[in-house]
Amino acid sequence: MSALPTTAPRATLRQTLAHLPREARDTLFLLAVIAWVIAPQAQWLPVWTSLLVACILLWRSWLAWYSRPLPSRWITSGLIAPVAFGATIFSYGTFVGREAGVTLVVTLLALKTLELRARRDALVIFFLGFFTMVSSFFSSQSLLTAAAMLVGLLGMLTALVNAHMPVGRPPLRQSFRTAFTMALLGAPIMAALFMLFPRMAPLWGVPSEQTVGGSGLSGSMKVGSIAELALNEAVAFRLRFDSPTQELPPPSTMYFRGPVLAGFDGREWRAEPFREDSAWAARAGLPANLQVQGPALRYEVTLEPQRRPWLMVLEATPQAPELPGNPTYMTQDLQWMAARPIMDVVRYRAESYPEFRHGPSTPVRQLREFVTLPPGFNPRTLALAAQMRADPALANGDTAALVSAALNRLRTGGYSYTLEPGVYGEHTADEFWFDRKEGFCEHIASAFVVLMRAMDVPARIVTGYQGGAINPVDGYWTVRQSDAHAWAEVWMPERGWVRVDPTGAVAPGRVGAFERLAAPRGAFASAMGTMIGVGTLQQLRAAWEAVNNRWNQWVLNYTQNRQMDLLKKLGFESPSWQDLTTILGGLLGVAALGAAGWSWWERSQHDPWLRLLARTRKRLASAGLPLPDHLPPRTMAQKVLAHWSQSATNPGHALQSTPAQPIQPIADWLLRLEQVRYAAHPAAQLSALRREFNALPWPAARKGP
Repeated sequence: MSALPTTAPRATLRQTLAHLPREARDTLFLLAVIAWVIAPQAQWLPVWTSLLVACILLWRSWLAWYSRPLPSRWITSGLIAPVAFGATIFSYGTFVGREAGVTLVVTLLALKTLELRARRDALVIFFLGFFTMVSSFFSSQSLLTAAAMLVGLLGMLTALVNAHMPVGRPPLRQSFRTAFTMALLGAPIMAALFMLFPRMAPLWGVPSEQTVGGSGLSGSMKVGSIAELALNEAVAFRLRFDSPTQELPPPSTMYFRGPVLAGFDGREWRAEPFREDSAWAARAGLPANLQVQGPALRYEVTLEPQRRPWLMVLEATPQAPELPGNPTYMTQDLQWMAARPIMDVVRYRAESYPEFRHGPSTPVRQLREFVTLPPGFNPRTLALAAQMRADPALANGDTAALVSAALNRLRTGGYSYTLEPGVYGEHTADEFWFDRKEGFCEHIASAFVVLMRAMDVPARIVTGYQGGAINPVDGYWTVRQSDAHAWAEVWMPERGWVRVDPTGAVAPGRVGAFERLAAPRGAFASAMGTMIGVGTLQQLRAAWEAVNNRWNQWVLNYTQNRQMDLLKKLGFESPSWQDLTTILGGLLGVAALGAAGWSWWERSQHDPWLRLLARTRKRLASAGLPLPDHLPPRTMAQKVLAHWSQSATNPGHALQSTPAQPIQPIADWLLRLEQVRYAAHPAAQLSALRREFNALPWPAARKGP
């Protein structure tokens, strides 16, 4: 049986790249860097932009790989570019604005790679690439984005250095080393500019044009919507308390107040009633009457971008949180709002009182707005309310007794707390009280408020966050989107609005011990948990969040106030932006002097052998023997001997050497200079030759006519 024929193994990708022409290799590297720079913006760009850019870069890579000619300009300028501009107009309605501008820049960067014919085209690509890197921070200033752009910067600098390398095939490693050195040398200046350049707004202070809300709470609550947030482990905000951990309030009192919902259409709650003839205008005048007592809790909040105007603070906060450049105010519902939506990471201080009262203490006309229910919905809940009202034990009971009876029904009626209660129908309260008997916090709170209103008790829903967890790495209290919660407020005579959390009656651990329902883990998360352990994963996440929090605190929130605090630490009593400019100018001046000194030192150290040879050539030229620059020392020695020997025997020569002025020492010195060039350790010998240079019997300089 004959042996099967063997085939030569395929060349590896590295070997193939090594055999590509330099132009193709450099182009592929530049395209890879461009793809890396654009990739983080894919989630913010229109879908057509990402697809168009990907197709163009893949097409250009194919042309470079197979050394095919570039397409004609009418294809790019006359066909693809107009389509891209038209799609931008279709997406944004204009070319003006941040979002449309970034889309155009990214598209032009990709299109310009199809015209990479000369160095001028490459420089345009580099400039567009650097601008695209900066524009990435318009959408996200996270630590991951910064790290990705740092890698992109090194890649772009490497491509730029490589484009200015001489002919041949310089390795990319050498270009990267030069680019990395440039970045290191520029890092101190960049840090000084960041710390001291006067800033009149937060970092990357370009207002966002996107007005739609991000993940998190909203101004309305459809029954079942908060359960979706429970699956989101993203950080909503972080707190750092001024007091030690053991002085924190009990977990059951840590409620962060968000939108207050009063209007109900049978399935969805909103901040305002649905009826056109409602007394909403009158209700808007309902006074807050906030009264606080007990010790205050002081803390600092770092709020993630939410594209909403809500400020998360503990209940209740009488003083306005200080938000630089964005005025804040409190509504009659005790919710703190900013004048503009929160589009970037912001930090503010707040002072809250866990013990408080608010709302009118006596019945007023506006309270009738909080007992209205949509007609035709939840008939069985209305019947249950009438039955409870008719109960002799509750017939003459006050509001507190009715609330206690409803909570007792939740505790003893077989109700359960779950993330997956199923899809509720038209009568949500009826289904919860009588059919399903299971739900998430918004199901429980909604059914409870409907029952209270059916018993003629003013009630409303409050949404926000409840609980959180301490990060063991940095000690910050972290509140996630999964901590989103809904609870109720009922009005009681002499007490005003009173918080009632019906979820605590169904699942006490959710409120008191911060016990959360675990979202189902995917296949990847389950595999990672099995491989390295769930505890290790949690520790890694805590470490990463601590690092990301440090980035937020020291970089994104480095504001003008912190600049002034830095100047105070440096000894300025009343610092101003003029002081910042003075210090920055002084540092830049010192840096310029340092760069000049470095340049002088580098020139003095740059091939001292050649510098000494140039001095010798200059000395000989002044004595009447000009020599070409390409001659080595040995040939120069021969020329010296021949020239002055002839001068000694020819009386008519312009320059004559006397017997007391021998030339041989100069020739011997030149021979030793040539030997030093190839010595293993030339520094000491070169230093000795430099000292001998001034002692040599050089011929007298030639005088003018």
